[in-house]
Amino acid sequence: MLIDADRHVIEPIDLWKRYLEEPFRAHAPYSEDVGRSGRTPRLMLHGEPVHHKLSERAVRELSAVGSRRSDELWAGRDPAAQIRAMDRAHVDMALFFPTTTLFLLGIDTIDPALAGAFTRAYNRWLHDFCAHDPARLRGVGVVNVHDPAAMVEDLACITAWGWTAVVLRPNPVKGRILSDPAYEPFWSACERLDVAVALHEGAHARVPTAGADRFESRFALHACSHPMEQMMAFLALVEGGVLERHPGLRVAFLEAGFGWLPYWLWRLDEIEYRNLSGEVAENVRRKPSEYFRRQCFVAIEPDEPYLPELLPYVGEDNLIFGTDFPHLDHDSDITEKLVPLGQKLPGNVLQKILRDNPARLYRLEGV
Repeated sequence: MLIDADRHVIEPIDLWKRYLEEPFRAHAPYSEDVGRSGRTPRLMLHGEPVHHKLSERAVRELSAVGSRRSDELWAGRDPAAQIRAMDRAHVDMALFFPTTTLFLLGIDTIDPALAGAFTRAYNRWLHDFCAHDPARLRGVGVVNVHDPAAMVEDLACITAWGWTAVVLRPNPVKGRILSDPAYEPFWSACERLDVAVALHEGAHARVPTAGADRFESRFALHACSHPMEQMMAFLALVEGGVLERHPGLRVAFLEAGFGWLPYWLWRLDEIEYRNLSGEVAENVRRKPSEYFRRQCFVAIEPDEPYLPELLPYVGEDNLIFGTDFPHLDHDSDITEKLVPLGQKLPGNVLQKILRDNPARLYRLEGV
């Protein structure tokens, strides 16, 4: 059985007009054609591009890839097409993450009330999307991090639907990192309700992002943001005591690969914890790697060449797999790389990555 632990929807632009409540409907994001040809679409909100430092050339190149993969992008919008795409890739069940919404909630200056309206609209739309085949299409909800007091209410809404996971960006929002005291009721509720938290970055967001203070190109911003924001997110959860206070909390680090983690755990254990743990002794009472192995998961890329050798440093019970379908930078042949990966891994490790571990992370009963 193959559980896709990180698959995406592509929100249709009319979602917002259809699902936003009044009076927020007047603030629906929209697409605007830009560029010399006037045919390059850019997502806009209140007259400003939603994406930060996404050049016209990058938009044009992404649009060109999108035109070649139009069937895949349609599968991100249509649940029946999504099921057909899953069948072609031999995916039995998938957890669905946002695309546009990840960036709308990644605008640091957005009004918290409007962010809440986007949150509710997206969750309702995704619920309808997954209702096409709820046994195979599993929703991952969003919460309004711009209003920490509302996050527990958002969580209650999606758990009432039977959803068992939410997604957060790893970035700071309105000056708050993940260990900010304002989020403590949310972490407590996730632990109490047995809801997993998936951390998912996306380059070009309008929140503080690794690399954005010194680079301009998508090449550089995409390279920095995904692994470096996940590294700092894990550090925030450890250094701020979130994992210490909530031992039942489950956290996944997605779409950054696996290679950053063995180094980061070694560095935090052998350099920082060994020499500086006294400074954070109240929050960090064990090695950071122990927190990770106890309650965290990381999504691998099946063609990472060092995975078999580095597996002992992370643990075979902490790895999951996601295709990132149908995003334009996902590998169309990624599931075909699972067979040679299985030949390199010992025992039943591949089965753990594809089924057992994501089922435990997302509390998928009967899998």
